[in-house]
Amino acid sequence: MRKLRRVCFHLLLVVVTLTTVLATSAGAVANASSTVDARAAITIDAETGQVLYEKNATKRYPIASVIKILTLAVIEQDIEQGKLKWDQKIKISKEVAKVANDWRFSNVQLNEGESYTVKSLVESMMIVSADGSAEALALASAGSTAAFNQKMQAVAKEAGVTDAKIYNMIGLANGDLGEMRLKNVSKKAENQLSAKDVAKIARYLVEKYPSVLEITKQKFVNFQVSDSQQYEMVNINSMLPQNAAASTHGEVDGLKTGMTDSSGYCFVGTGTFNGRRLITVVLKVPGEYNNQFKVTDAMIGQVLDKYQYLTVNKLSDFKKGVQSVTVAHAEKKGPKTVGLTLKKATTLWLAKNTSLKKADVELILDKNKRTIGGHKLRAPVKKGEKVGVLRVHVKGAPDVDLSVYATKTVHKNKGWLSTTTD
Repeated sequence: MRKLRRVCFHLLLVVVTLTTVLATSAGAVANASSTVDARAAITIDAETGQVLYEKNATKRYPIASVIKILTLAVIEQDIEQGKLKWDQKIKISKEVAKVANDWRFSNVQLNEGESYTVKSLVESMMIVSADGSAEALALASAGSTAAFNQKMQAVAKEAGVTDAKIYNMIGLANGDLGEMRLKNVSKKAENQLSAKDVAKIARYLVEKYPSVLEITKQKFVNFQVSDSQQYEMVNINSMLPQNAAASTHGEVDGLKTGMTDSSGYCFVGTGTFNGRRLITVVLKVPGEYNNQFKVTDAMIGQVLDKYQYLTVNKLSDFKKGVQSVTVAHAEKKGPKTVGLTLKKATTLWLAKNTSLKKADVELILDKNKRTIGGHKLRAPVKKGEKVGVLRVHVKGAPDVDLSVYATKTVHKNKGWLSTTTD
């Protein structure tokens, strides 16, 4: 009997222990779901740039071949300006062939002396991350790594990126480029951008050159190595539809992976989810290759679970008190208030079950237009002039500023001195 009791006690202890472990594990999974498993991450709306999720998104890190989206933006600009053509053939030098045929790097075979079209090189750069192709394109564009680097810097600035460390078009360490490396720069130097920087460049690329998605969404493309040799490229973006790590929340059609020892697995993606194009970035995702895509999809799921998007057509869509503002120092016979308006309809993501009327908003007048205290506009005011922003506080995400404009002109009372501030 005692033995039976001991057995029963031990069985009960095992059941209690297992129940506790399972409950703890479930709690851990629930907690983990709220944080993206990456060193840095961000999700933005591609049209508006509204940030919907961010984690450590402003600190610079190595991004490996993800930099090739910037390389492509430069090439697209060259084509737009007539400096390169899609069907233009680029002859491969000895130095480029050496990189292209190095087994340590991502590549398609490029033969010295052989010529390849700009389109083929771009496809191989984006679909299988061909390093030699990126180098060949950069040299055709600018003549040297240093000169192409200057063009990359300029395009990055156009995209709103000002503090990135940009060294080369490939994403390798500077020393890996051999004779093509930047002089007077450490051989260990790698491109370093923040997740937010990457998102800005991706948004710029997709918005300015949307046809790039026709390239990045292809799953299989033939690459003509020579007249007698052809290679079928298989897109390494596993988030594309019907792939092993395809998104469960929408359809992905780009953009670029990256991986070095220092960067870890990185991925900048884009696709359409619930009718909106999103841009996602994850840097240094732990574990196996496909984890970068699974983590991205989980991040998208969190965003869609938490937020809904609404169209703001006019300021009256919001609560009262933000559609007009009092004007100080207006001429006596003129209007003492001015209506406010938006220039165009805007899509805004808000927490689910939040209407525009219930949104937490704050009217902030521009410093050069407001009186002391900030509650009144200072005359004169011109019709169509930007006078401030409507700041929308989004629960769990950064605030969003909507520019507001005056609907009519209000002249200044000539009796007030120009130095009057109240």
